Amino acid sequence: MPVSIAASISVTPLSPVLGGRVEGVDLRRPVDPETARAIREAFLARQVLCFPRQRLSADDQIRFCGLFGRADSDYKRPGGIDSGYSRGVMLVSNVRKDGKPIGNLPDGDMQFHSDGSHRECPYRATTLYAIRIPSTGGDTLFANLYAAYDALPEATRARIEGLRVRNVYLLDATHRDVMDRTEAERLRSASHPVARVHGETGRKALYVNRLMSREIEGLPPAEGEALLAELIDVTERPELIYAHRWTPGDLLIWDNRCVNHARTDFPADEIRLLRRYTVSEAA
Repeated sequence: MPVSIAASISVTPLSPVLGGRVEGVDLRRPVDPETARAIREAFLARQVLCFPRQRLSADDQIRFCGLFGRADSDYKRPGGIDSGYSRGVMLVSNVRKDGKPIGNLPDGDMQFHSDGSHRECPYRATTLYAIRIPSTGGDTLFANLYAAYDALPEATRARIEGLRVRNVYLLDATHRDVMDRTEAERLRSASHPVARVHGETGRKALYVNRLMSREIEGLPPAEGEALLAELIDVTERPELIYAHRWTPGDLLIWDNRCVNHARTDFPADEIRLLRRYTVSEAA
């Protein structure tokens, strides 16, 4: 049932575990302070927000990011193709021009990860706007990392206290296996607490993911790999996951500090095109 959280908007839960559908706001226009406050509160409470039936330009999406921090995404132009979009935007698409992708992360499924977890200062949030969507597949899965931490036995929580995980990033990698250990050592990486405290809510989240987390620092390799595999499996329990089926015009924002996300496969002969901006952890 929708719950009114400001004079103009309401939020309906998308699932029992996380997510909210926000109605009653047109993001082509600046929002008033009361509505902005209500949206930020819903974001912290529900971790993933969907704003359906929006018709947004890139500038509209940037302005929306400004409610949470600063739009901060380094545009990566594959193969030197000029997509017509300015620096700061990433197209998530399988569309190709002259045989080369116009965007990033074009095809197939993608393992769970947290955007920016390879950075010393990870992205606070990610926004994704749906332009063209395949008839089936291409869903985005979201996993609640607060709930994953809460699901750990007390002994495991005590064991991971103070431990750190190293996360690595390879552009357009969608599966962990594309990076061997030697290659991973050369890639951009950062370490973070395994049990990471959210800077605004003060809650602990289990900050590991299948795609990017490579090792638990300070543990023997075999022990660290076993522990990391155990923790990752907890984050991917089905009861902790919400699957979002996209509709053109959906704008989603999710909290990278307490949410992992993944993508399901979709027909290779159908177009999937979304526009992404991230929000910097530092305002």
